[in-house]
Amino acid sequence: MSARIVTIALLLSLSGVVMARNVDVDSDTALRKALADAKPGDTISIRPGVYRGGIHVALAGEKDKPITITSANPDDPAIIEGNSGLHIAGARYVTLRDLIVRKSTGNGINIDDAGKMDHSAVGVRVERCQILDTGPKGNLDGLKLSGLKDFIISDCVISGWGGSAIDMVGCVDATISGTTLTGKPGFDQSTGIQMKGGTRNIRVTKNTFKNAGARALNVGGSTGLAFFRPLDAAYEAKDITVDHSLIEGSEAPVAFVGVDGAVFKNNILLNPGKWVMRILQESRDERFARCRNVRFEKNLIIYSQKQVRTIANIGPDTQAETFIFDRNWWFCKDGPTPKPDLPARETNGVYGQDPQLDKNNVPQNPDAKFIRE
Repeated sequence: MSARIVTIALLLSLSGVVMARNVDVDSDTALRKALADAKPGDTISIRPGVYRGGIHVALAGEKDKPITITSANPDDPAIIEGNSGLHIAGARYVTLRDLIVRKSTGNGINIDDAGKMDHSAVGVRVERCQILDTGPKGNLDGLKLSGLKDFIISDCVISGWGGSAIDMVGCVDATISGTTLTGKPGFDQSTGIQMKGGTRNIRVTKNTFKNAGARALNVGGSTGLAFFRPLDAAYEAKDITVDHSLIEGSEAPVAFVGVDGAVFKNNILLNPGKWVMRILQESRDERFARCRNVRFEKNLIIYSQKQVRTIANIGPDTQAETFIFDRNWWFCKDGPTPKPDLPARETNGVYGQDPQLDKNNVPQNPDAKFIRE
């Protein structure tokens, strides 16, 4: 069935009449046609059902007239299944909402600047989407973002992936919030959220990570020189904030890798598998800042001495001595809690006091309230 224009809203402007359409689709053919024909202000409403993945499209809305792709019924979301999920190139002012993308054999959702390398891909929103069972092997990401600016990822669920749950290359000015990332047996899952290739000014807040790869958060990374945005960026990542998140499991809850300035605060790190943090330098070109200038503060770390033998794994060619550690709460649940061996002196640390987590992992010890402030 071809796409049917259900509603036509007439929007008046100084230049004349602008048509904003609500296009209702219920088949693969209708969906692909609606995407190919989409204009600024259009809403594409996808009826419940399973739609074939491998969708590749260029979409450009306008700041006040985004193109919206959404399920017609959020309580029974449309499912895009298989192949390379959904790929939007040259995205400008595009919103994805209440969709399920699952069983992709390439990336689940891929949104990029079509290789322009100029941050012209702007104004993307991904809201209440589920990205499930991507891969399962190889560098295949749940949500792949390249060269985006001014975007928001909110209230999504990502479960099972090959490379990263969310991979950002050369992205700037964004917020990722309210999202749950859960690793699954049988999937490679190298990282949960990765920020690299010149990524800057990103806030990762109020998210939940459960066994989300070897590195739940990779603040920085290792990127081929041809893929940096801008091409002459002197850092993998810069001005990154991670706060108020629960990070459970993973070999390392967080790795700082070639980052030049970050804040990691008010997080709960529960049962790390090998290290609490890694401080590394993987991009070796002389132009790159060595990993430096990170504030690690007001975090709650609960660990087992049987698993974590080294708190901070520090690689060569970093400036780990520039890190600042302040007011973190450390609790070893199966033995005494020594002061952690960190690359710089910690101030106001708390050691060995039980934070008394409830079933929702909220500290009940009144002295630990600052973790959630």
